Amino acid sequence: MMRLASVQRILGFLIALSSLMMLPPAAVSLWYGDGTMMMFLSSAGILALLGLLIFLPVRHHKRELRLHDGFLVVVGCWVALALVGALPFVLLQSPSLTYIEALFESMSGLTTTGATIITHIEELPKGVLYYRQQLQWLGGMGIIVLAVAILPMLRIGGMQLYRAETPGPIKDAKLTPRITETAKALWLIYLGITVFCAAAYWLAGMSLFDAIGHAFSTVAIGGFSTHDASIAYFDNSTIELVAIIFMFISGVNFALHFTAWRRASMQAYFADPELRVYAGLLVALALLASIALFLKGTYGSFAEALRYGAFQMISAMTTTGFTSTEFYLWGGFVPILMMTVAFIGGCAGSTAGGMKVIRVILLYRQSAREIRRLIHPHAVIQIRVGDQQASSSVMNAVWGFFFLYIATFTLVTVLLNATGIDSVSAFSAAAASITNLGPGLSQVGANYSELNGAAKLVLSFAMLAGRLEIYTLLVLLTPAFWRD
Repeated sequence: MMRLASVQRILGFLIALSSLMMLPPAAVSLWYGDGTMMMFLSSAGILALLGLLIFLPVRHHKRELRLHDGFLVVVGCWVALALVGALPFVLLQSPSLTYIEALFESMSGLTTTGATIITHIEELPKGVLYYRQQLQWLGGMGIIVLAVAILPMLRIGGMQLYRAETPGPIKDAKLTPRITETAKALWLIYLGITVFCAAAYWLAGMSLFDAIGHAFSTVAIGGFSTHDASIAYFDNSTIELVAIIFMFISGVNFALHFTAWRRASMQAYFADPELRVYAGLLVALALLASIALFLKGTYGSFAEALRYGAFQMISAMTTTGFTSTEFYLWGGFVPILMMTVAFIGGCAGSTAGGMKVIRVILLYRQSAREIRRLIHPHAVIQIRVGDQQASSSVMNAVWGFFFLYIATFTLVTVLLNATGIDSVSAFSAAAASITNLGPGLSQVGANYSELNGAAKLVLSFAMLAGRLEIYTLLVLLTPAFWRD
């Protein structure tokens, strides 16, 4: 049986703890004098009270969690934090948002999707602008991984939560012997990359406020910006280059960053087969997009085509969602190619969305093996990635994930189309949400403000499903989960 009291205890504690995330935007509001400080302080008080009301009745339940409970806690925490994270958007007077719109914005931030329903972003108070960027930064590495570092205070297991939340097909690897040390190591690396990214943006010409905000969304691979035009607002090739570098870095497995840092050696990067494929695909796709834009005459010179084509393709495959131009107005196949490569995403163990490069490698090699078996039916052909052989259990999990991913994407597309959205918008919105990319095509090219309430709820589900990599969310929808 699941330990529901222990699950309730964790949820209550984390909701109360989430009140602290309202304090930095309150401080920003006070600094700039934008008048929203009390809104954030009121939100903090409401969350602290709500969390305590959930936590106190079960505060003495301290039983060890099972894997079942870990899935429930992970999904419960993401849903709860998206629901309560919407509070400042609801309290905001201008623009006035419905709760569904506020939930969409909150879910998009926490899942690092970067799709927004807010227009005239520059007119938002500074505290709210900061809060949107902070949501993505907190969601980037996973709020659960952060919580694992402090859950030992509650005397409950952490590995179950880590396995349920961490992206990628193989979830048992730990960077350090203790799970709490793993979480701390991940966050230290995450923080360090963020600081370097902010400094680089500032030196490239951004204001300090914009540099910090865009560093949050770049390292989280989120895509929210403090301007409607996103990176295009700055019209600065140096800023775009900084974004490309840190989008690439953030799409790399953070375990490799940890290993390289601990050993003071770059060898881990060069030896990783997934990273080689990831880098190769980014270079090839960036060149393909640039050549196509140049030949079509979208840009007058190849240098200009390379600047915009490479940026948008790298932003799409890493599922960051930054835009340096209105790519959805391009003709030809490049915009569709961008939506397609978002399904690949970054490396497992990164903050990127999508299916992850390692799964694509395994699917490709499995397909190649089946073709070879047609020629040599009795041959024993192993699937290897680098020096490791992929076990049948891993391959079964990858194929199961692939089916559920595509099935969920198809279902979301059909549901969106059923709400009255045109086919191109429905396809791209579903793709951009489940891959956590953000910007789409047609009606959702610039933003999602024109969508109806039902569509926004469907897309909020798709964002969460994509962020938790399908299995973690859908397992809760099976009767067997609740019977065991």
